[in-house]
Amino acid sequence: MFGGRSTITKVANDLGEDEDWSWDIANEMEIEDGVIWVYGIGEDGVQAFTDFGIENLIELIKFYKENPGLLRR
Repeated sequence: MFGGRSTITKVANDLGEDEDWSWDIANEMEIEDGVIWVYGIGEDGVQAFTDFGIENLIELIKFYKENPGLLRR
């Protein structure tokens, strides 16, 4: 479905989810979960996901939809 690495914006759009809400969820993920930061010139980075990371994000989205009170904001 996604292939390679995808940014949080692309993943949220592809899943039909709100980007800010997806960001809140993804912010809890670690590199072992398949999330990485991609840096270019300068200090700004972009959060991106491996295929494994997208699978984990999808599972976390399902979990937080079922348990909305557990998401730390």
